[in-house]
Amino acid sequence: MTADDHALARALAEEAGRRLTGLRAQGGDPDVLRKAGDRLSHEFLTAELADRRPGDVVLSEEGADNPARLTAGRVWIVDPLDGTREFGEPGRTDWAVHVALWERSAGDLTAGAVALPAQGRVLSTLEPPPGPSGPDDHEASGRIRIVVSRSRPPQLVRNISDLIDAELVSLGSAGAKVAAVVAGEVDAYVHGGGFYEWDTAAPVAVARAAGFHASRIDSSPLAYNQADLLMPDILVCRPAVAGVLLQAIRQIKESQNAS
Repeated sequence: MTADDHALARALAEEAGRRLTGLRAQGGDPDVLRKAGDRLSHEFLTAELADRRPGDVVLSEEGADNPARLTAGRVWIVDPLDGTREFGEPGRTDWAVHVALWERSAGDLTAGAVALPAQGRVLSTLEPPPGPSGPDDHEASGRIRIVVSRSRPPQLVRNISDLIDAELVSLGSAGAKVAAVVAGEVDAYVHGGGFYEWDTAAPVAVARAAGFHASRIDSSPLAYNQADLLMPDILVCRPAVAGVLLQAIRQIKESQNAS
C-alpha cells in the first residue's frame, strides 16, 4: 500500500459520487433511477480500477464474486451505491459511495474512502477526519446517541436503548451512519441484523484511521476478504463509549441465552 492507494480510493469515490449526483439530477422513476445508479457507479469503479490497478481484484456489490480474491494480494472492496433506497428519494442526503483496499500482507483494510455526494463531503484515509472529541466520560455529555436504520432498527439496538437509556437516531446507508459517528453527530453505530463486506469496509477503514473503535459486537476483530461475505454484526463508536456498549450487549446476550 502506498500513498497513491489512499489518493486513488478518495478520487474514485468522489468521482463516482459526482456522476451519481448528475444522474440523480435528471430525475425520473425512482426504481429506474436506483438501478441506473448502481450500474453507472459499478461500471465506472471497476473500469477505473482495472485500468489503474490491473493486477488487483475487485469485489463489488454489483458484480460477480471472483474466487481469485481469496488468494490475491490486493482486493478492492467497493459498494458503488450504498443507500440505493435513499438515492431514489428526492432530497435525501444519506447515501454514499464506498471504496476500500484490503491487502494480504496486512491481513486487513489499508485504505478507504466514503463519498457522501449529496452532503458535498468525502471522508478518507488520505486525510483522516479529526479523531473522537468530547468528554471521556459519556455521562458528562448526556445520553449515548446510537444511529440506526430508518425503517428497521434491529431489536438488539432497541434492547440496548432500553438498558442504558440511549437515544436512537435514524439514518439511511451504512456509510452515512459511520460518517455521522466520525463527524461527532452521534456516538455509535450498532448493527446486529447482518450485511455484507462491502457495506462496511470503506467506512471501517476511515473510522479506524480517525481513531474510532470498530469491532464485532462481541468485541472480536472485523475480518474482510473472507470466503463467506456475510458479516453478522458491527460496532463503530467513540472509544470512550465502547466499554459501556459492549457490556450492555453482553448483558442482553446473557439474558437471552438464559431465557
